[in-house]
Amino acid sequence: MVPYIRAQDVEYLLDWNNLADALLAGHRKATPEISDQFLHRDGDTLLSRAAWIDGVGVAVKSVTVMPGNAAHALPSVHGAMVLFEDKTGQVEAVIDSALVTKWKTAGDSVLGARLLARPNSKRLLIVGAGTVAASLIEGYGAVFPNIEISIWNRTKAKAEGLGVPVADDLATAVHEADIISCATMASDPVIKGEWLREGQHVDLIGAFKADMREADDLAMQRASIYVDSRATTIKHIGELMIPIANGAISESDIRGDLYDLVQGGGRASDDEITLFKNGGGAHLDLMTGQEILKAWRNART
Repeated sequence: MVPYIRAQDVEYLLDWNNLADALLAGHRKATPEISDQFLHRDGDTLLSRAAWIDGVGVAVKSVTVMPGNAAHALPSVHGAMVLFEDKTGQVEAVIDSALVTKWKTAGDSVLGARLLARPNSKRLLIVGAGTVAASLIEGYGAVFPNIEISIWNRTKAKAEGLGVPVADDLATAVHEADIISCATMASDPVIKGEWLREGQHVDLIGAFKADMREADDLAMQRASIYVDSRATTIKHIGELMIPIANGAISESDIRGDLYDLVQGGGRASDDEITLFKNGGGAHLDLMTGQEILKAWRNART
């Protein structure tokens, strides 16, 4: 029987360092074929993201986004991911999409930081107190076990329930941090280049549409820019599209993606500011889903 895997079935078995290792290994394999599809009904959306990595497998993650569900005391997002075996196309598992997205999103960022941030980074600032913030606290705390974590949010009360110190002033908190991880729904930049100092690493997560960005032009100009995947970010997300369109940066300023970084390179000196755009493509869902399935199977052997 094909398993349906939920958070309560497997999450206690998952490990952030193991996931980062799995994502690292996945980027040493074949280049993925990726496709996204959107269907709409008034304000409702069906988003399906698919990836096929030759020799690895296939994944399709579909979610419905129904804003009206709040009136019925229901979550606005529901979904699942189907994993298919590479050679035969057989269904291997169905996994709750929220579980995949949680581990994929934070795992992508902590891998980027592991490859680009200074290894002796001592202070992490998380900007935004939404759903992603809690998994960033877990993920960064595991991969950088000695790091001090603080958080800033426009609504301070929302940040106070996450169990880490809450920063009062964003500019000061950004300047003092070694790593800044930004996970907001901002359309206008919240991170300003004038606040940055040498040696920092900036992790940008929130922007996923063409009209969204979290860092201003100066931040992009001061940093060495990397992305998780060129194919899913440069021509799709405002974080890069907007400053390229207005001439603040050019596409050639993007130094590389995770496929490049696993081959070597990255931070050139302790003084360099690095910036990583987490775009979260379907190939990362596939890699994460396979790690989840592996943990589920290991627990049953």
